[in-house]
Amino acid sequence: MMNTSFKILKHCSLIARSATPQLFSPSQLQKGTVLSRSLYGMASEQSIELESKYGAHNYHPLPVVLARGKGVKVWDVDGKEYFDFLAAYSAVNQGHCHPRILKVLKEQADILTLTSRAFYNNVLGKYEEYACKLFGYDKLLPMNTGVEGGETANKLARKWGYMVKGIPENQARIIFCNNNFWGRTLAAISSSTDASSYSGFGPYMPGYDLVPYNDIPALEEKLKDPNTCAFMVEPIQGEAGVVVPDEGYLTTVRELCTKYKVLFIADEVQTGLCRTGKMLAVDHEPEGKPDILILGKALSGGILPVSAVLANDEVMMCIKPGEHGSTYGGNPLACMVAMESLQVLIDEKMAENSEYLGNILREELRKLPDDVVTIVRGKGLMNAIVINPEFDAWNVCVKLAENGLLAKPTRGDTIRFTPPLCITEEELRQCLEIIKSTVLSFKK
Repeated sequence: MMNTSFKILKHCSLIARSATPQLFSPSQLQKGTVLSRSLYGMASEQSIELESKYGAHNYHPLPVVLARGKGVKVWDVDGKEYFDFLAAYSAVNQGHCHPRILKVLKEQADILTLTSRAFYNNVLGKYEEYACKLFGYDKLLPMNTGVEGGETANKLARKWGYMVKGIPENQARIIFCNNNFWGRTLAAISSSTDASSYSGFGPYMPGYDLVPYNDIPALEEKLKDPNTCAFMVEPIQGEAGVVVPDEGYLTTVRELCTKYKVLFIADEVQTGLCRTGKMLAVDHEPEGKPDILILGKALSGGILPVSAVLANDEVMMCIKPGEHGSTYGGNPLACMVAMESLQVLIDEKMAENSEYLGNILREELRKLPDDVVTIVRGKGLMNAIVINPEFDAWNVCVKLAENGLLAKPTRGDTIRFTPPLCITEEELRQCLEIIKSTVLSFKK
């Protein structure tokens, strides 16, 4: 039995704190085994072993094997019920298996799913019109995953830099912030400051510069470079631990980008679509509208990969036929799902719910003992707590799961709380009781 438990620990990294492999003493392994094995039964153990044997070891999941979801709740293969406080990194804003989105999916799946962009289809144009009018842009370029959206925005910005700004060929530069995260392609990791993302994968994409997040003077110095074509930023940094900038930051970014003729790219893959209490996080500062908007995750309602890049004609029309594309981007199935996913957010007032319940969540989280929870931050229902390193954020998440709530650490000491936006106040208060009792159990 100890051998089986060790395999599970190795795969799930139950006591690992980073992506770097570590060695532990037998007593540490035994302690981790006890912590983890209380979470799952035999069916879960078999699923974890199967994935460990045949799957790449490129993730560190909690030892919970989910089999069903509805709304804000999920159930594992052994029948245990949990509140989902991660929402697939904000891909499931509308809630698990939303009936309206599933209905549209099933109806379109019986008609036409994929044509490629070699032909027109009768849904893509409707979707493009719907989204462009909703977000206030001239054009939409459909893709599938969030990182593809980031890659698309980068290509658009470089092309614009050469065609419109007049940057010499192959000299265009794009600015990112320290601790950014927009995926793990070679381009994305080339802009990363997280060694676990980029180490061992060089050489890296040239033409990227970094500045501290929320640092306007540092940004302006980089914007002065005439070869700078874009500044790409998350309105709130998600993977970095839900880091919220100063009020007015995005408005000033907009002003400076305009001043230096640089495109402002907003990476709203996680922060967008009602997560922060507005349809977009940039909507908290209406004067901070970006030139390029990247959407993903909840654009699909958590049903299938859908992402999109929106921009006005001056930018979008720089890309010509054959210069960019995707076989699946703009497929009719995804387009129908995306339109319904957006409409659900609007009809069910999920931005308003996020704003209202987010205020309650942060108010209650700030009542937790500060010798365990040292910081609470967030906006809407995109929140995080920082755990005193003495108690270890991973162990807190393991205990939360034992108590029926799923969350995940990021950047070591930080736990994100991002439930589906369909959560009710009654459900939120149940979750707060779980969080409170869990945190108090770590008090000495």
